[in-house]
Amino acid sequence: MNGANLDIKDSKVEVSVIECSDMPTIDEHSTLSALLAVPFAIFGALAGTWVRGLSNDIYFQIALVALVGLAAKNAILIVEFAVLLKEQGVDTAKAAIQAAELRFRPIVMTSLAFILGCVPLAISTGAGAASRHSIGTAVVFGMLAATAIAPLFIPLFFCLFDGWKNKGAVVAPDNENDANKEVNL
Repeated sequence: MNGANLDIKDSKVEVSVIECSDMPTIDEHSTLSALLAVPFAIFGALAGTWVRGLSNDIYFQIALVALVGLAAKNAILIVEFAVLLKEQGVDTAKAAIQAAELRFRPIVMTSLAFILGCVPLAISTGAGAASRHSIGTAVVFGMLAATAIAPLFIPLFFCLFDGWKNKGAVVAPDNENDANKEVNL
């Protein structure tokens, strides 16, 4: 069961959280591999703003905050599924690729909805159009870049960081003959 209960009794607040044991454990290496999707979005926003001749103003920076959130969310979807598959015994590379394949459609659908919702901002006219151009252009180009590039690289980052994490792991010997062998870290 998943959820939280909030009971108010005699001006005291009791919060009980029910933990879900099926959730994968995401460590700092997996988190870092998910966060590396953010530069792709920022690159796309900078390129789109430069191509349209717009400036780095406060509206552009607000768009960057939105891009960081959505690009990271999309990458977390891939990494979370890869960790879950890895916990089920699937090889790291296969888990990463399968997770990217499984989550590709939802990522594209979410990103396209966000992009198409911001196109009117990028092409607007009238009073205040400059601020809307700045936000819309950054979001549209940033999400296009993140959606096109990040799903290709997130599995790679996951495999790299998982390999670095496991490089220093000590493996227990399988039998008593292996117990006398040296373990190199």
